[in-house]
Amino acid sequence: MSDPSGNAAFPPPQAEAIRAALAADRAGTLQQISALSREYEGIVAANALVAIDDEHDPEGASTAFERAHVAALLSQAREHLHDLDQALERWEAGDYGRCEQCGEPIPAGRLEVRPAARTCVRCASAAR
Repeated sequence: MSDPSGNAAFPPPQAEAIRAALAADRAGTLQQISALSREYEGIVAANALVAIDDEHDPEGASTAFERAHVAALLSQAREHLHDLDQALERWEAGDYGRCEQCGEPIPAGRLEVRPAARTCVRCASAAR
């Protein structure tokens, strides 16, 4: 069970830093999703004003690429948000920082780089 002031698996100063990093990453990801959504909507709206034939219009291919690129970035950001939400759920349950495959602690360095990491480096490497 988790400690009300943080995750009992970490000393209080480290727990506070980890929780703050997760919250900051989540807030930043929400901002990124908002910005990418506006950009995507702008591309779609601009294309609705002109008849674009992607095959014959020299601008069509680049517009289609731009739309696809922004859509891919938006998808990645939404996936990252989902991963962060799962990490926060693991935090609240007291399971944060444990590899979901082998059960060993995930090294602090990995969690600093990837706060939403679900596996240790060894298990992540084996999965590839």
